[in-house]
Amino acid sequence: MDTIDRVHNDVFQSIKTLMDKARNEVARQVNSILVQTYWEIGRIIVEDEQGHSERAEYGKELINDLSRQLTREYGRGFSRSNLQNMRNLYLCYPICQTLSGKLTWSHYCELLSISDEKKRSFYEKESINANWSVRELKRQIKTSLFERLLLSSGEENKEKVLDLALKGNEISKAADLVKDPYVFEFLGLPEEKPMMESDLEKALIDHIEKFLLELGKGFMYVGSQQRVTLGNTHYYVDMVFYNKILRSYVLIELKTSKLMPEAVGQINMYLNYYKAEVNDEMDNEPIGIILCTDKDGVQAEYALGNLSNKIFASKYTLYIPNREELEEQVEKVIEKYQEK
Repeated sequence: MDTIDRVHNDVFQSIKTLMDKARNEVARQVNSILVQTYWEIGRIIVEDEQGHSERAEYGKELINDLSRQLTREYGRGFSRSNLQNMRNLYLCYPICQTLSGKLTWSHYCELLSISDEKKRSFYEKESINANWSVRELKRQIKTSLFERLLLSSGEENKEKVLDLALKGNEISKAADLVKDPYVFEFLGLPEEKPMMESDLEKALIDHIEKFLLELGKGFMYVGSQQRVTLGNTHYYVDMVFYNKILRSYVLIELKTSKLMPEAVGQINMYLNYYKAEVNDEMDNEPIGIILCTDKDGVQAEYALGNLSNKIFASKYTLYIPNREELEEQVEKVIEKYQEK
């Protein structure tokens, strides 16, 4: 490329950057105005319903009539379900200023499907903080991320309910990275079919973007089968990531069986190596996560207890867990905590 071509290309790139920025800004403004308009429509509907509260069927008739008239006047976008969502938007967010300009109307339609206020607030905060697409938000709701985070760190952390609702999942320590269980439904693997650890690893690498979403915020993929040499013997860490929020390497060992004590010793050795040989001055201590099909609570407690390194063991599942069962577990723990 000659000098003139480089200059022309630089000018083109500058204009392209400006145009892309302008388009994104216009899209944000249009989205913000759309959400505010739908909120206003919801307010009008609710206030009119309240003025005719003596008629039980009034609200349903109003929605039906409005849907027909507005569709005739403005086209798509005013179905009964969409008008119902506008009504619910106003009821769930009575103060318009609490609506985020970073979320689209489609985001809010998904959030409005969640009746529990604290849970809805959590997914709203996480959508904003992690910049989830609507598709990513749907998956996190479907795989019960809220419940999995609450059940991930033992009984003593169940007061996290309010923190999750107010702030989302803030990553300030190693335990905040961990979920239990991890959900790998995106792999499309049959649960009942025996699988080798190498096959699981390959499947996760083939779907690395979805695996990163499941791992959570701040993760960057470093590589698989990362070599650790001690003496004349080579060992290999299944998967290595770096979490830029905690500034720590995260070493993951995959086990297609239940947690065994020797797996803890293995990853503990890898963490010691990373502390001594891989970490830079700016890096914090590495973190180890063992992903297994099952773990015995007492055995895991003894295997993981009193270690200087940060090691966690979590189950993984190849299907979306039963949401009702997870919700029941959370409710029991919260009740127990409130009794204290």
